[in-house]
Amino acid sequence: MKNPPSLDQLISALKVLPGVGPKSAQRMAYHLLQRDKAGAEKLARALDRALTQLTHCERCNTFSETTLCNVCADDKRRQDTLMVVEMPADLANIEQSQCYDGLYFVLMGRVSPMEGIGTNDIALAKLMARALDGTVEEVIVATNFTAEGEATAHVIGELLKDKGVKLTRIARGLPVGGELEYVDLGTLAQAVYERRGLTR
Repeated sequence: MKNPPSLDQLISALKVLPGVGPKSAQRMAYHLLQRDKAGAEKLARALDRALTQLTHCERCNTFSETTLCNVCADDKRRQDTLMVVEMPADLANIEQSQCYDGLYFVLMGRVSPMEGIGTNDIALAKLMARALDGTVEEVIVATNFTAEGEATAHVIGELLKDKGVKLTRIARGLPVGGELEYVDLGTLAQAVYERRGLTR
């Protein structure tokens, strides 16, 4: 028996989420429609609002509803250090660790040739402009310790080499293959405190 087209559309839409295959998407769709219509409506409204109201912060590239996000707008933060992370979830996790009081730049991805993501697919040009704006003295590379994160760190190191800014990399207090979003706060704080030079 064929599904109604609207149900097929919903299942197909849910499959765009990471880690969600056809069976999981189908279960989610059935649950939302049969057991939690209020939740489905809330999800639809939240997604619509996010799509219409969110943009990127002019300075750090994270999601924001205003020109500057709340971190970039905070004049009490150190203006001379810039921590580069892959995704907004990484920024949020570092903020929760309360180990860093500078500013950020969010790449919104990482170099991953296996996924067809090259250097032009993440915000490296915007990072360069931000890192070399005359106020930044240290760039802390806090990409994940995965093959893609290391490749991204290498690219950033090459781009900023000999450009007059101190370049450091967070220490390997994090497990190899680990992602910032899932690391406990104490380990994350230690990695930031023990950061090291990226180029030798």
